[in-house]
Amino acid sequence: MNSKDAIPWGSSSNPSSWSKRKFLLILAVVGFLIALYLGLYQLHVFQKVWEPFFGNGTNAVVKSSFSRSLPIPDGLIGAFGYLCDIILVSIGDDVRWKTKPWIVILYSILIGMMGLVSILLIILQPLVLHTWCTLCLASAVLSLSMVIPVMRELQASLHFIKREKRNGETFWEAIREN
Repeated sequence: MNSKDAIPWGSSSNPSSWSKRKFLLILAVVGFLIALYLGLYQLHVFQKVWEPFFGNGTNAVVKSSFSRSLPIPDGLIGAFGYLCDIILVSIGDDVRWKTKPWIVILYSILIGMMGLVSILLIILQPLVLHTWCTLCLASAVLSLSMVIPVMRELQASLHFIKREKRNGETFWEAIREN
């Protein structure tokens, strides 16, 4: 496939290129490490948690009744989300927006949900817990930083699916691996 075929109609660049996905992969790995660290702290693997700006904020957030209300530590839930992110961003070639649109759709749903959870947690920290958690905020920034690039790839896949449907394919035929 030549480089012209890799750029979706109406775009100036390829949203599935490895240069763009490499950036998302790095964000996901950093997010995974932060969330895993917080989850391991919640499991008492570490005695202290790093908090450079908000005094006892991280400890208060990750040991709050909200965090403890879940069946497993929320840090580990976040680590699992980032692990899924790492896997999904790694699947496919430079034109996965049209060769694996189902992966792009699944990945977009995951990133959208992680972005919404990040917004919710950013709002809950000061309003309910009356403190902030540096690492939680860093994780939220990482998650929210992924939304726009992922939505560009989703847009390319949806345009591809729409074009395939206009050419007589069913939705399921359009999202199959090409």
